[in-house]
Amino acid sequence: MKLNIREFSSSSVDFRSELDALLAWDSVSDAGVQQAVTDIVTQVRQRGDEAVVEFTNRFDRRDVTSSSELEISREQLVEAKLRVSEELVGSLEAAAQRVHEYHERQKQPSWQYQEVNGTVLGQKVTPLDRVGVYVPGGKAAYPSSVLMNVMPAKVAGVGEIIMVVPTPDGFVNDIVLAAAYIAGVDRVFTVGGAQAVAALAYGTETIPKVDKIVGPGNIYVATAKRMVFGAVGIDMIAGPSEILVVCDGKTDPDWIAMDLFSQAEHDEDAQSILISPDASYIQKVKQSMEALIESQSRKDIIKVSLEGRGALIHVADMDEAMDIANLVAAEHLELSVDEPEKWAEKIRHAGAIFMGRHTPEALGDYCAGPNHVLPTSGTARFSSPLGVYDFQKRSSLINCSPKGASELAKIASPLARGESLEAHAMSAEYRILKED
Repeated sequence: MKLNIREFSSSSVDFRSELDALLAWDSVSDAGVQQAVTDIVTQVRQRGDEAVVEFTNRFDRRDVTSSSELEISREQLVEAKLRVSEELVGSLEAAAQRVHEYHERQKQPSWQYQEVNGTVLGQKVTPLDRVGVYVPGGKAAYPSSVLMNVMPAKVAGVGEIIMVVPTPDGFVNDIVLAAAYIAGVDRVFTVGGAQAVAALAYGTETIPKVDKIVGPGNIYVATAKRMVFGAVGIDMIAGPSEILVVCDGKTDPDWIAMDLFSQAEHDEDAQSILISPDASYIQKVKQSMEALIESQSRKDIIKVSLEGRGALIHVADMDEAMDIANLVAAEHLELSVDEPEKWAEKIRHAGAIFMGRHTPEALGDYCAGPNHVLPTSGTARFSSPLGVYDFQKRSSLINCSPKGASELAKIASPLARGESLEAHAMSAEYRILKED
């Protein structure tokens, strides 16, 4: 199959504008979506379970008569796990263990120190009480999304984890429920869309209010998450999946072609980009892509993605490749090169860095250990992967000794008066010791 994928050269006078146009992504929903989500969120907030049941029946084509029908019991999770093949259960358990072990290293302890005058300062790290995890549902199974969103919350010590998953036409995915059981989800509700986000944010008679909502979803889910932010915390507003592969021209072209396909098959808006200083190698990869795409079950999606948002970029050298990689700030960055550790030192912006020829992004999606919930659309410039720290909050500790309070008051008082806040100044001055 011939692919009309963009081919750029960094030497082109228009290269930067071409790159900017390639990377541009408007994640803001249109007015129609905004209005629909506003109505759903408002209705759920006002009417609780009644609205959730109504919207679930309408959008998921179900026939639920009571909110109690929306919850999956612990026994049902066990039964779902038993219906999944032993091989797949084994892979889920192995992946869960690896993700758990990796995130254990992210745990942040509380700390404090004492100054010479006896004042104690520090930080107390506390897990969130309750978290909501949104998992896409239906016939598309995303058990990896369950593991990646739940395991860091478990490691952080979150008190209760509530999972919501849509079940269009009543289709319940056993693999997703098995993953929920293995990950240790506390309660599961078969609710999706903006109504699920609203229920988690504000609580209903059946679905408890949470402190934070994490997990991917469609434009309605993303819009609802943006709308309820402030009432609850959220992880991020994610755009389409993306991969940037930097290759020196020495990796099997078929491998790189398939690595690019691995993101393109997600959906038509996904983005796959190859950068290389070897022009002839770029053409070999393109030939591999055209030869291999026919074998892909999702070839139509891959083709639309590659021709709409993909690119093959020729650069002068590896240093320039690193500069462009930092401009892109990709969700997934593969460094398929010699000495990947050396080149990784030059990377400042990337969600996850896959180093070497034997580290495809697909391994990170499922079982390597690091989280696959990553910043997209260039937000890796200021955002990080989902982790234990997203499920913890920090409180400052200040315990002044009499002498310490006196010393600090002498600093605080002039600052307060400089801001015309007399009560602040006097509150501090009351703590100044007489002998001082």
